[in-house]
Amino acid sequence: MKVTQRTVRLELAEPLRISRSTMSARDAVWLTVEDDDGAHGHGEAVTSVYYGLDADALERLFTDVATDLARFRDPESALEALRGGESAGASAPAAVGRATAVPPAVTAAVEAALLDLVGKRAGSPVHRLLGAPVAPTAATARTIGITSPTRAAAQARRLAASGFEVLKVKAGAPDPEDDVERVRVVRDAAPRARLLLDPNGAWTPAQAEALLPRFAELGVEAVEQPLAPGDPDALAALAERSPLPVVADEDAVGLEDVRRLAGRVHGVNVKLAKCGGVHAALRIARLIEGSGTELMLGCLTASSLGLAPAVHLADRARWVDLDGHLLLADDPWTGIGGTDGFVQTSALPGLGVRLRESKETERTERTERTGETAETAETAETAMTGKAGEIRRADMA
Repeated sequence: MKVTQRTVRLELAEPLRISRSTMSARDAVWLTVEDDDGAHGHGEAVTSVYYGLDADALERLFTDVATDLARFRDPESALEALRGGESAGASAPAAVGRATAVPPAVTAAVEAALLDLVGKRAGSPVHRLLGAPVAPTAATARTIGITSPTRAAAQARRLAASGFEVLKVKAGAPDPEDDVERVRVVRDAAPRARLLLDPNGAWTPAQAEALLPRFAELGVEAVEQPLAPGDPDALAALAERSPLPVVADEDAVGLEDVRRLAGRVHGVNVKLAKCGGVHAALRIARLIEGSGTELMLGCLTASSLGLAPAVHLADRARWVDLDGHLLLADDPWTGIGGTDGFVQTSALPGLGVRLRESKETERTERTERTGETAETAETAETAMTGKAGEIRRADMA
């Protein structure tokens, strides 16, 4: 198999402020796997200051992966080896004999590219490969960052009018009263919306104890990671007393983290880039089944390509927060929707996303709507590796 990569810049439509940082852009590295017949599978990893990944690191890691994948005769055997920890793309501790752990974001992107290609070779969308006969559709949360009450209210009204049923409000401002006021105006502006709250670990236990009842009164449905990560026992103790569901995020990175929290918190936010991909997410889902801890599917800010694998799992989660592509000024890929508040997969083989290229995009989107055969979409999609583009690198804000 042939493996190539390309690095691009993803600009946000507007800066997103959370408790620990403000982001205006990030880099994405696209991995393309090509079989002997010229079919392509694609995956994406994005840079992250929090997870210590910049574009240079991702490019080096993908170069190592490319060398390893070249030894496999087909994507099916490569995917099996990856999931068995026998490939350079496998995250530790599953990887055998590797001194340095492969970041889960890299494993997730490699797995996505292989799944995309395997699905295309089989003529099957990824969700069917995973055992779901019906294309998943789910209401996704839409994020409102830390901003002024006036701006938050305007965003909430606009999003509710566009069809969003779930709004996630970022919290963790220096003055907690600002968070309360922001949620209050969002509730008034979108009275029928389900509200989620995400302080990104900004509160002390005492602050959380005092604030959570107030947010419960405002109708918040659940809160993500209210406490600083690193003390899962404290998070579990808070969940036991909380008047609203507590969802672990930064404290629930991988399977072993979730094992320690299963049955002790109300939910875990599974992001493929932090747990290691679709297979790892399914293992987590099986682990928490029946424990009283429910699944939330989250994401990093990324393109439709980066989010597509998680959308194929969307019907398995209580909470779906897959809006990272909606935060971009210009999403270079298309195929999972979301602008009306709902993400969905299609019947197209593989991940079902395509690079936006005017005429090809219009043709493939018509194919998706009318239910025509998928050959047209496949023809347009394979243009990706031949598309010229400047490679730009910049640190994430």
